[in-house]
Amino acid sequence: MADNILQVKTAFAQLLTNISAPRRRLLYQQIGRELARRQRRRIKAQQNPDGSAYEPRKQSKVRSKKPKNRVKDRMFNKITSPSHLKLKRNNNGLTLGFSGSDAPIANVHQYGLKSRVSDRLAFKVKYAQRELLGFTDEDIEMIEDYVIKALSDGLR
Repeated sequence: MADNILQVKTAFAQLLTNISAPRRRLLYQQIGRELARRQRRRIKAQQNPDGSAYEPRKQSKVRSKKPKNRVKDRMFNKITSPSHLKLKRNNNGLTLGFSGSDAPIANVHQYGLKSRVSDRLAFKVKYAQRELLGFTDEDIEMIEDYVIKALSDGLR
C-alpha cells in the first residue's frame, strides 16, 4: 500500500504546484470525498483493495442459547460511517483514516496483528489481515482524472 501512495504522490506533486491554492483545496476536497465513498463501499462489501474477499470471522467456540445475531455477520458496519472514517485536509494534501478508539482496531485488522478479544480476557488472538484502507486501480484512475480535469480547467 505504501508503494501505491508514493507512486501517486510523486506522479502528481510537480503538477499540483501549477494549480492555484483555492483550486487545489477544492481538488483535495473532491478527491477526498470520492475516495472516502469508495473506501466505505469496499469495506462494506468486505473486499481487500486487490478485489479479494476478507477472510471470514472464526466461529465462536462458546455455545450460546441466544439466536444468532445477524448484525455481527457483517464486519465493520459501524466503522465505515463518516464519524469513524475521517477525512482531514491540509495544505499538503489529505488524510483518510481512523482516529480515536477506532484506530487501534482498524490497525489490527489492516496488518493482521495480535490483539485481545476483550478487556476481560488475558490472551491475545492473531487476526486475519483485512485491508480496510488502500488504493485500487480504479481509485488511482479517479485521482488522475480529477487532477487532469483541474489542470485543464486551470489552463483556460
